[in-house]
Amino acid sequence: MLGALGLFALLDANSKLLAGSYQVPQVVLIRHVVMLALLFGVRALRPGLGGTLGTAHPALHLLRAAAMLGSALGFFLALREIPMAEGYLVYFTAPFLTMALAALLLREGPPRAAWLWCAVGFLGVLVAMAPGLQAGGSLAAYGFAFMGTCCYAVVLTINRWLRNEPGTARLILWSALPGGLVLLPFAWTGWIPPAGAIDWLALAANGILAGGATICLAGAFRHASVAKLAPLEFSALVWAMVLDVGIWGHWPGAATLIGAAIVVGACVMSQRVARE
Repeated sequence: MLGALGLFALLDANSKLLAGSYQVPQVVLIRHVVMLALLFGVRALRPGLGGTLGTAHPALHLLRAAAMLGSALGFFLALREIPMAEGYLVYFTAPFLTMALAALLLREGPPRAAWLWCAVGFLGVLVAMAPGLQAGGSLAAYGFAFMGTCCYAVVLTINRWLRNEPGTARLILWSALPGGLVLLPFAWTGWIPPAGAIDWLALAANGILAGGATICLAGAFRHASVAKLAPLEFSALVWAMVLDVGIWGHWPGAATLIGAAIVVGACVMSQRVARE
């Protein structure tokens, strides 16, 4: 789980760097193409690795692919304008949204106290956002981050529906192929030729990072429950802050740190109440 979160953070940082030179459909399309190339390349060397490619639930996988695409687009557009740490604070509301979806679709109603902690968590996000918005920051960027978070919550909910259908190869194929086909015409019309080998490597690295993170996540959930793994997600904030400082020299402000403490505390309490 820690490996997956680290890879996702590097993926987001790399995408943020690429956002200044390339359009989002092109960047995400190349990510999907590289993931597919790695999948079939590895399976050519070791046939059957990662399990079967077929599924008994194609509609759910297609919905999951659409949600993953929405999440990738949302965070790509958001992180062009706001620091990673602030974008990740919005992302930390995903457990609350997942809880709401589970109550609505899976009939898994949490205790009332859990909803109270949800409200506290969203308050923490508002605390972190306030200085940026007062300074003229883009409300649209936070909106894109929230869109990406909502889509990610849909992915988590569908993962729970598909928990009895194991296999990492299936997950990569059914997320990368439909998303790539949807993005192809948009990437084609707005294609910007990569400047050189370094840019090609940076674009291809997104596919390697995304594929590695997907495999790590699948491995994590095979060995531990969601309840045990969920607290580890907060390590992503450490990655975000380190990358913000190391690459862009952006130190988190007091409001970001206070908001982070509120959101993390609310998530921990919500999960504790839900388990009781």
